[in-house]
Amino acid sequence: MNREDAYYFNELKKAIAASFLRHHSAPDSINKWKGEDIVLFQEDLFNKVKAKVSEKWFYTYFKNEAQKLPRIDMLNLLAQYVEFENWHAFKESISVTIEKRRFEKRYLFIGFPILVFALMYWGLDKENEFHFCFVDEVKNRSITEIVLDIKVLQNDESPLYFKTDSSGCFSYITKADFVKFVVQSPYHKTDTITRYIDSNINKTVKLFTDDYALMLHYYSNGKVKDWKKHKIQLEGLIANDAQIYQLFDSSVGVEVFTKEEFIRLLTIPTQNLKRIQVLHKTMKNEQIVKLKFIVK
Repeated sequence: MNREDAYYFNELKKAIAASFLRHHSAPDSINKWKGEDIVLFQEDLFNKVKAKVSEKWFYTYFKNEAQKLPRIDMLNLLAQYVEFENWHAFKESISVTIEKRRFEKRYLFIGFPILVFALMYWGLDKENEFHFCFVDEVKNRSITEIVLDIKVLQNDESPLYFKTDSSGCFSYITKADFVKFVVQSPYHKTDTITRYIDSNINKTVKLFTDDYALMLHYYSNGKVKDWKKHKIQLEGLIANDAQIYQLFDSSVGVEVFTKEEFIRLLTIPTQNLKRIQVLHKTMKNEQIVKLKFIVK
């Protein structure tokens, strides 16, 4: 674990101890907790964020000097335990505190007139930073297993394209006081988000699962055991005149599939099934009428 990560993680442990001690009696330092203290913390963690940690995990990351950070999903839950949206938001708050202290020291050094000038200068060129993290509405869990596509819409300009990071989040800096973007996911419904800087307190965006895309995902990964029933379900899911295209990584070529050919592809258990990825689809009357896919 590098020095920066170690610093933020130690600050998180202090915040966890402070939160726990509001309603429980235990040593001030989390490193000194043992026995009943650990059991009470496990229960309190579960009650607040529905997360569980074993005693071994506690000793690895809290009692001893951890060699690496816990998984990002665990860091997000621990941050929620101390009333932050996620690990990124917690680190951001610590960074703001550090910067505020540095600023106060600089203020004492440079004097009031220069500070006033600086504030006037910054005010004229102020930038707003938006930060969003995406959560699966059904699982209530950060979307980190897949990368989401973000298209930021700009007035009278071409859109800007981003992707979520390993923690399921993305940031955008602009001089405007609002941001409007479209978020797309292979297994969630496309959504358009508009957020003003004054209402940017809740930075979590929940995405609703796209049941049709998820069904295709289950089928292509061979998770359906009854293949005859599987075929009947697919026939109802896909329109008779659906336009189905296979794209290729290594070329610009496209192969066109009929509905029957595509169903046959999904109902024959071959190695290619697990490599099929749906790129885009269009629905009409609760049926797929247009679909693009690729075999990785």
